[in-house]
Amino acid sequence: MTDEEQARKGRAIALLIAGVGLFWIAATTLGAWLDWSQRWRALCDLAALAGFGLAIYMIYDLWRARRADKD
Repeated sequence: MTDEEQARKGRAIALLIAGVGLFWIAATTLGAWLDWSQRWRALCDLAALAGFGLAIYMIYDLWRARRADKD
């Protein structure tokens, strides 16, 4: 994997984390403002948790690729 590909993956991960964070803040705010049920709020929380979990997996994958290139 080239340095450019690694940088592209890193930017994609950063955008994913920022997007999930903004989604979570917006869903929490809208849920309180529009008086959503706890079920819908929990669904948004779980979706955000899944997004952050995906980001962690992508970070681990990028880390492994960098270590493989290092050797």
